[in-house]
Amino acid sequence: MELTGVELRRVRMPLVAPFRTSFGSETTRDVLLVRAVTDEAEGWGECVALTDPLYSSEYVEAAQHVLRAYFVPAAARVADATAVAPALAAFKGHRMAKAALETAVLDAELRAAGRSFARELGAVRDRVPCGVSVGIADSVPRLLDEVAGHLDAGYLRIKLKVRPGWDVEPVRAVRERFGDDVLLQVDANTAYTRADIGHLARLDPFGLLLVEQPFDEEDLLGHAELARAIRTPVCLDESVTSARAAADAIRLGACSVVNVKAGRVGGYLEARRVHDVCAAHGVPVWCGGMLESGLGRAANVALAALPGFTLPGDTSASERYYRADLTEPFVLRDGHLPVPTGPGLGVAPLPDALADATTSTEWLPLR
Repeated sequence: MELTGVELRRVRMPLVAPFRTSFGSETTRDVLLVRAVTDEAEGWGECVALTDPLYSSEYVEAAQHVLRAYFVPAAARVADATAVAPALAAFKGHRMAKAALETAVLDAELRAAGRSFARELGAVRDRVPCGVSVGIADSVPRLLDEVAGHLDAGYLRIKLKVRPGWDVEPVRAVRERFGDDVLLQVDANTAYTRADIGHLARLDPFGLLLVEQPFDEEDLLGHAELARAIRTPVCLDESVTSARAAADAIRLGACSVVNVKAGRVGGYLEARRVHDVCAAHGVPVWCGGMLESGLGRAANVALAALPGFTLPGDTSASERYYRADLTEPFVLRDGHLPVPTGPGLGVAPLPDALADATTSTEWLPLR
C-alpha cells in the first residue's frame, strides 16, 4: 500500500441538546476528520480531541497542526497501519491525533482488502449492548425526565455525570424513581480529590456498577486508596493512556474496571492491546465515547464487540447526539447497535451531509 496524500477536514456538528460535564458544557462539536488516500483505496479516521484542552491536554487546533507539521510527513512511507505507531513513536503525546491517522490508514487498508474493522480487531459479536451518558442537568426533575426518555428508548445502562454538589442526591433520585434493577454508574471526569473519599463512600448503598475516574489522571495511588475504602468498583478512564498504563493501574489496585477509548490510547490497535491486558487480569472493560460521528461510532462498535467488553458502553445511537449524522445513522434496536460488516469501517460519509457540515479542508500531498 502506498499513501499518496492525506486530507484534514473540519466539520461542525450541532448537538441536539447541550452536554454538560464536570469540566464544561458542549453545544456543538468541532470535529477533525482525517482521510487517508492510498493507491488502492481511501479511509477515514475521526480525531476525538475537543475544542478546548479540558478533558485532556489535546485540543482540535493542536491536533490539526501536529498532523500537518509532523505526523503526516513522518507516516509518508508506511506500508500498512501497523507501521503508523512506530513511525510516530518519536513524537510525545498527541495520542488522539495519532489515533485518527492510524484509523484512516487502517480503514483504507481494510477497504482495499475487503476486510472489516470488526474482523481485524477480533470481534466475537454481531451486535453490542448500549448504554447512554447523561450530562449534568439543571435540576433533579429534569434529570429524571431525561433518564426516563433513555430507558424508554431501550438503553441498557445509564451513566450519570457527577461533580461535587451533584452526586449523591441525583443518584438517590434515579434509584428511587427507577429501582435497583437499572444498571447505573457515575462518571466524575477527575472532579474530586482524595479529601472526598469519605463523601464518595456515600454512593455505596446505591449498588452502582462503578464510579469512573473520580481523581486526577496522574493520581493512581489515590484511586488505589479509594478502591480499598469503598465497595463501589473504581473504573479508570483518563488515567489509562496505553496497555502499559492499564497494566500498572491494575497491579497497583487502582481499578477493577477499565473504560477503553481508542483516541485516548493512540488508536484501535493499542485499544485492542489494552483489552488483551485487562482480559489477562480478569478486569472487565467497556467502550467509552467522545460524542463521535458515525465514522468514529462504527469503529467503536467494532471494538466493543471484542470478548472482554462485558459491560454496555457509551456507544449510543446517532440520534442521541445529532439530528443529522455524517453517515447513515446508527439506530438502537432492543438496546443494541449492529456491528458493521462491510469493508473497513463498514460506513462512509454521506456526500451531502459531509458537504453541509464541512467548515474547512486541507490537502497534504505525499507523492
